[in-house]
Amino acid sequence: MSNLFLDLLEKRDYLVADGAMGTSLFKRGLQTGDAPELWNVDHQDRVESVHQEYVDAGSDIILTNSFGCNEHRLKLHNAQDRTYELNKAAAERARKVADAADRPVVVAGSMGPTGEILEPVGALSMADAAKAFAEQARGLKDGGADVLWIETMSSREESQAAVEGASTVGLPIVTTMTFDTAGKTMMGVSPQDAYTHLSGLEVKPAAIGANCGLGATESVISLCDMTDIVPEGAWIVAKANCGIPQYKDGKFEFTGTPELMADYARMARDAGARIIGGCCGSDGAVVKAIADALKDYTPGGKPSQDEIIAKLGALTNMPAGGAHGHGGGGDEEGGRKRRRRRG
Repeated sequence: MSNLFLDLLEKRDYLVADGAMGTSLFKRGLQTGDAPELWNVDHQDRVESVHQEYVDAGSDIILTNSFGCNEHRLKLHNAQDRTYELNKAAAERARKVADAADRPVVVAGSMGPTGEILEPVGALSMADAAKAFAEQARGLKDGGADVLWIETMSSREESQAAVEGASTVGLPIVTTMTFDTAGKTMMGVSPQDAYTHLSGLEVKPAAIGANCGLGATESVISLCDMTDIVPEGAWIVAKANCGIPQYKDGKFEFTGTPELMADYARMARDAGARIIGGCCGSDGAVVKAIADALKDYTPGGKPSQDEIIAKLGALTNMPAGGAHGHGGGGDEEGGRKRRRRRG
């Protein structure tokens, strides 16, 4: 049986992903502390309007509103018994919009961290984590997802449990990790270590990469580190935040612009990424800028760190040289994402 996502990987040189779900839902009335996953049932039209915004902007892939839709996160809202229902509804919202598009659009079932620390450091066992991810995956598949998109992971253990759980439903899998702590994940995993770990799992993801983090500069440097060891032709994902957040006039705003993210998209392509979108702070205007920048673009050589900084701006807290010495080739929403979801 054919799969739209895998078919596009065969036919296309690159794909455009979407932007942030959280940013877009806040603009549509979501309040701090609310569970965005409940909106898949309570405010279906608003969730669908986010997906439509990204399809109109040029996204080939739209991620479901299900980042925190696992039983451990839903417990915070006393909705843990609705895991299957809410994931199925999330996929149905995206599927409706994708099916109405005038071109193929992939529905990716977003799966974020549990928010728990896994053994041996924490209390959550691999088996229990995998079980939670499997239940989420079941709902996403039944709602019409083409691929399961595991994102914003920090530890080897949780990313492995997520892949294990997701693999139970037979859909392709994408896995991205977040390099936001001096060039590594919060749990100390470097970009190269992440690729080695993920590509060596029993079920290898169809695409691997980086999302969220600190902004475009750090994201491209992390990609350069990762692609130093990536085989030619591999599908690498880049989904960076739109700049960094700043508190202004009572709310958080991201410093990035569509123009900056257009430059980021081309540099990410130069670095080896083939699926490119935005994360926290990215809206339809950002995605359109990314799509326009990549259209008819011929990737160049891998940029140096100096070239990346000159084009995209100074480093925030990554050490010079990147996580692996690559030199030649915290806001409300971002904090919320690290705690529970894709911004």
